[in-house]
Amino acid sequence: MSFTFQRIRAHARFGLSLAVAILLWPAVCMAGPDPDRIAVYVDQAKLVKLPAKVSTIVVGNPLIADVTLQSGGIVVVTGKGYGATNFIAMDRNGEVLVDRQIQVEGPTDQLVTVYRGVERESYSCMPICQRRVTLGDGDGYFKTAIDQAGSLSSQAAGSASGGKAN
Repeated sequence: MSFTFQRIRAHARFGLSLAVAILLWPAVCMAGPDPDRIAVYVDQAKLVKLPAKVSTIVVGNPLIADVTLQSGGIVVVTGKGYGATNFIAMDRNGEVLVDRQIQVEGPTDQLVTVYRGVERESYSCMPICQRRVTLGDGDGYFKTAIDQAGSLSSQAAGSASGGKAN
């Protein structure tokens, strides 16, 4: 009889633990983003407010993200490459004011990836497909897209200044 009672108590404890876990599960899954982590997309920037007395910024891996200090304690965080790094903000005395993680993620637009053998090409298809330079694209495709973008930028700058572009 005591064996049966112990089994019932054990099942009751397990059932209670399971019920508590089921009740708490949505709250855990819906927890907000980590306030110490800045999420930014590659090739995009995000503004972050820091204490006004920040005078120095140190970036763990500048190939992943760039952090530029602006006046008034604003920093511009720009995603450069995929992955995670951190930045440390210090005051004039070298005291650490902020130490935050940066997570750089891939594009979220309608990206289409075309493989030609081992060479990769990326296209943004919103609303029509056009070349999109993405880290990891084949060298020839990447260079052609960058050269075209640079040429267009030069021509636009020349038109804006009233001069002729090359």
